[in-house]
Amino acid sequence: MSAASSSPQLATTRGQEAHRLFLVVVDDSDELPAAIYYACVRARQTGGRVALLYVYQIDIDFHHWKFVSALVEQEAQQEAENVLKLHAVRVVQETGRRPEMYVRKGNRREELFKLVKEHPEISILVLSAAVGKKPGPLVEAVTGKYAGKIGIPVTVVPGKSPRQPEREAS
Repeated sequence: MSAASSSPQLATTRGQEAHRLFLVVVDDSDELPAAIYYACVRARQTGGRVALLYVYQIDIDFHHWKFVSALVEQEAQQEAENVLKLHAVRVVQETGRRPEMYVRKGNRREELFKLVKEHPEISILVLSAAVGKKPGPLVEAVTGKYAGKIGIPVTVVPGKSPRQPEREAS
C-alpha cells in the first residue's frame, strides 16, 4: 500500500498541487530569470504548470492617426507574443510542459489583478525582487498598498537565480 493511498489527506494535497498554476509576470528586468526558474522548479516538483503574463503599454497617443495607432498596437502585440515565446522555450525545457501565455495592454498591476480575477485556475503569483532598496513596482504593490487584494498567495524570490554564476568583485 502506497503512502498516498494510505493517507486520504496526503492524496488530496498532491491532487491539489497538480492543479497549481504558477503565474510569472514577464518584463525586461534582470530579476525575471529567477522568477521563471523558481516557478518551473515548483511546477516540476508538484506536477503543476507555469503561466506567463506580458503587459505592454503604448505611451504615444495616436488618436488623430488611426492607421498609425493600429500599426503601433499591432507591433506592440507582436513584440509581446515574441517575448513570451522566447520565455516559453525555457519553461518547456525546465518543465516539459508548454506554459499558459497571456498578453494584455494597459497598466501592469491593474492587468495582473484582472487576470487573476478572470482565471481562478491561477493559484500562485511568483515575483522576483530586485537587489537593493526597491524590490520593484509589482513586489511593492502586492506587499504594500495592495497586500492581500490579489486573492492568491504571492511568492517573492531573490532576484538572483540559483543557476546564475557569482560575479567576481573588481
